[in-house]
Amino acid sequence: MKINEKYHLTYCTNIHAGGNWEETFTSLKENVPQIKSAVCPDKPFGLGLRLGNTAGLELDQGQLKEFKEWLDKEDCYVFTMNGFPYGNFHGEPVKDQVHVPDWTTQERLEYTLRLFKQLNVLAPEGMECGISTSPVSYKHWFDSEEDKRKALTSGAKNMVRVAVELYQMEKASGRYMHLDVEPEPDGFLENTQEVLDFYAEYLVPTAIKAFGEYQFNPEKITELLKRYITICYDVCHFALAYEAPNWTFEKLKESDIKIGKIQVSAALKIIYDQDKADDIWNTLAKFNEPVYLHQVTQMVDGKVKTYNDLPVILEKRAPFTELRSHFHVPIFLKDYGLLQSTQDQIESVLAYLKSHLVSQHIEVETYTWDVLPKDLKMPITESIARELNWMKSRLE
Repeated sequence: MKINEKYHLTYCTNIHAGGNWEETFTSLKENVPQIKSAVCPDKPFGLGLRLGNTAGLELDQGQLKEFKEWLDKEDCYVFTMNGFPYGNFHGEPVKDQVHVPDWTTQERLEYTLRLFKQLNVLAPEGMECGISTSPVSYKHWFDSEEDKRKALTSGAKNMVRVAVELYQMEKASGRYMHLDVEPEPDGFLENTQEVLDFYAEYLVPTAIKAFGEYQFNPEKITELLKRYITICYDVCHFALAYEAPNWTFEKLKESDIKIGKIQVSAALKIIYDQDKADDIWNTLAKFNEPVYLHQVTQMVDGKVKTYNDLPVILEKRAPFTELRSHFHVPIFLKDYGLLQSTQDQIESVLAYLKSHLVSQHIEVETYTWDVLPKDLKMPITESIARELNWMKSRLE
């Protein structure tokens, strides 16, 4: 939905089941009209669409026109997509396989280009669009620094191929679309400095070669690269990096790196209390589930230490000052009994947005409703509507 003529606010449909297109479309038809009615009954409702590879392939088999007609009938529109999860995202362990295939592969490239072609058809004419994607690959799959450099080089080449394609598409149709790379814990990109280094050491040099046929100078190519390859700022992920939003926004701005999309999400925050230590650990253990990765971070001597999943820290049960866990909890709650959330990070983003237009695309992304502890679960449409109305009231 449009807010203050500046923002398109939506939620990510990765919360709904979507293995193939039939399942995806059925989930959308069952949930979207109810959510729209509770959030913006009298004006168009934007969607952050998630299409897995199987669903996307089936859409290429003649289903795209029917879906577009359904969107128009329901007064809905698509302006952003989540192209991070390629395969199944519900009902079975995902964990680090959410990065498969990574950006070193042809499969990831082809999947992403297909999504852009579909988004170009689905989105309203003339509207800016974006697709969020993985942070190149997953760090724990690579043993040596040399292997990581090779993967970063390969990933940059494929992302730049997307940039070239988006440049050609904009020349042909006038549609501006961008690839929004999403840093997250244990991804190749997980903090601001790694983003800056990836652009400077990999993306820009690769783009200068790839755009060579257009006979642009390096400055123009760098400008084009940064137009089409942007950042998806996931609030939860940067909270786990212990980076203040205004600091990240300013650092990226200094390097002319754009933020294509803000994903609004909250992480678990755990403050240690020796007198309640057993209760705190037992409460945290309720969030240990087998489907998603729940990395845990803490500050140690001024540096962020990352544990690759929640069971690692639960086994140790060592004293700490503060932990943060990559578990997307409802954004409208600040406290969970003995645990808290990083809702304050969202509030900091909102404060910054009052005087800075960071991005026009804002997407609420709480995808863990199915695996939350029982006392936090509510009907899914009510939960999503409550989150969107919470954001809407603050943006307005």
